[in-house]
Amino acid sequence: MSGVASRAAADWVGFKTILIREFGRIVRIWAQTILPPAVTSTLYFVIFGSLIGRRVGQVGGHDYMQFIAPGLIMMTVIQNSYGNVVSSFFGAKFGKHVEELLVSPLPNWLIVLGYVTGGVIRGFLVGTVVTIVSLFFTRLGFAHVAVVVSSAFLTSFVFSLGGFINAMFAKNFDQISWFPTFVLTPLTYLGGVFYSVKMLPGWALAASRGNPILYMVGAFRYGFLGTSEVSLRFAYVIMIGAAVGMFTLAVVLMNRGAGIRE
Repeated sequence: MSGVASRAAADWVGFKTILIREFGRIVRIWAQTILPPAVTSTLYFVIFGSLIGRRVGQVGGHDYMQFIAPGLIMMTVIQNSYGNVVSSFFGAKFGKHVEELLVSPLPNWLIVLGYVTGGVIRGFLVGTVVTIVSLFFTRLGFAHVAVVVSSAFLTSFVFSLGGFINAMFAKNFDQISWFPTFVLTPLTYLGGVFYSVKMLPGWALAASRGNPILYMVGAFRYGFLGTSEVSLRFAYVIMIGAAVGMFTLAVVLMNRGAGIRE
């Protein structure tokens, strides 16, 4: 076997090891990783869909329950992708076993990709569970399956990277909760999950246009319902640009040892 082939084989083993550990962690603590989003989404459907939805009526030509379902699914994908990586990588820092990765021959970009892929896996697992839950409350079609899968993947990838970068700089467990509490949650709730942006007054609509989550939810909703309030092309530009930019940033920070070798 040539040197390049042997190095590629070794890198694959290292990458696969990270994936197996991340997947094992998700499954092992399923009562914390998979069950809570299913329960929370059920409550959202009961309260916002069944009770409030009857008074709202139709939104964008769709039943309110049907309208919010893609938004709720995407919200759980975002939260769980982010939460999985930030807790896992910070745990590796806190437990000092991240040092084993740093001294290994595994390139930093593969380390980043391994953790981020773990976040994507959890995002898809939880998203699938919430999708199944939604089918008990509303009829949910798949107008464009490729858009559903690709927008969910890109969004999950972006927020997994966000969790990784947050974990790199966090010095204690309190700091890993700052970003989701003060940034991620407000942006998610103001990203068109529960309402149509057409309902907003002019100034609020203009402010919402600067929220990237609005475009992610809009693209995902288009995949299910076939209609969107945002430009699908622009949504993909945002998602792909954010994925490439944040992955590059995460690798550069890893190469510098930011927050790790201090």
